[in-house]
Amino acid sequence: MPSPLKIGVVTGSRADYGLLYWVLQEIRSHPALELQVFVTGMHLSPEFGETWKIIEKDGFTIDQKIDMLVSGDTPVAVTKSIGLGVIGFGDAFERHQPDVILVLGDRFEILAAVQAALIAGIPVAHIAGGDTTEGAFDESIRHAITKMAHVHFVTNEQAAGRVARMGENPAHIHHVGSPGIDGILRLSFLGRPELTEQLGIEFRGRNLLVTFHPATLDGRPQSDQLQELFDALDHLGEDVGIFFTLPNADTEGRKLAAQIREFASVRPACQVFTSLGQQRYLSLLAEVDAVVGNSSSGLYEAPTLAVPTVNIGDRQKGRLQATSVINSSPAADEISAAIQRAFEFDAKGAVNPYGDGDSARRIAEILSLIGDPTSLLQKPFFEYAPA
Repeated sequence: MPSPLKIGVVTGSRADYGLLYWVLQEIRSHPALELQVFVTGMHLSPEFGETWKIIEKDGFTIDQKIDMLVSGDTPVAVTKSIGLGVIGFGDAFERHQPDVILVLGDRFEILAAVQAALIAGIPVAHIAGGDTTEGAFDESIRHAITKMAHVHFVTNEQAAGRVARMGENPAHIHHVGSPGIDGILRLSFLGRPELTEQLGIEFRGRNLLVTFHPATLDGRPQSDQLQELFDALDHLGEDVGIFFTLPNADTEGRKLAAQIREFASVRPACQVFTSLGQQRYLSLLAEVDAVVGNSSSGLYEAPTLAVPTVNIGDRQKGRLQATSVINSSPAADEISAAIQRAFEFDAKGAVNPYGDGDSARRIAEILSLIGDPTSLLQKPFFEYAPA
């Protein structure tokens, strides 16, 4: 019997770990696969909650931690972080010799891992390539990873078409859906009493879950856009509870986090969380009246929970959307109007365009059929031939 294929899964933040959780479980339980876990980025930072501890609490063995974040949210700090990540992943891959690297998404931490894998001659399997998000440099990172990857697990048919048009082998493009839906369908949800006890939160007449990340390609200062959101939230009154989750470690991310903390500190209806963990985050999402901000969670997960989304600005522009997503420019009056629409919107009939919740099993099964992973390394360019 051949040795199990060593699949090295890279996770750099609370967000991608939440999406990868059931993928990790399926890989670990598959007889033809051996799971390796590489943890980096925000997971290792006390500033972002040291969420590597959640990974260990969930029962996964961390094969190696790759510390790469430079303190600061300037372009120079992010660039230096990428460089440190490439060095760290180079060492990690040499030590553990994974057969295939599995990554998700488009963050700079993942770019560092994929660059190291490319030079080391390790095939890359990529989840969620082919999406578009025009307002952030994540767009370019995602497409760059696609060209460095060898197996593509896309979340929707539009994304599959884009990956094919980039010259990738159609036989290696697999429409599996988003593994985030797996997490929702398999989750044991916490109710309001448990959330109140665990988080110390106070639910009000209406409630919002708010996440605002930097839109890194938007020329307007992100702090100004966040202030527009604050102005809209201030018009809601004390009967609306506002639960903030803090932004990622992107350019200007720390500056926005400081603004959010300052705003919430003098408003009893507001509470701020660095990291909630997947169960508490999704449970809270299920209990609020709307998701507000520019996180992909409002597009990927919220529709399955029948929760409307107010999507602000261009950060998610171009991404496939359910009918429960209400778009708004980053202007206070438009955000206010969109929130009022969300309060009145019945999202129960919304269809999530990102799959049926069986993505993790599909991903593990496809990985198990790779055979000789080195056969993936030479990639001919496939001219796109529309059906």
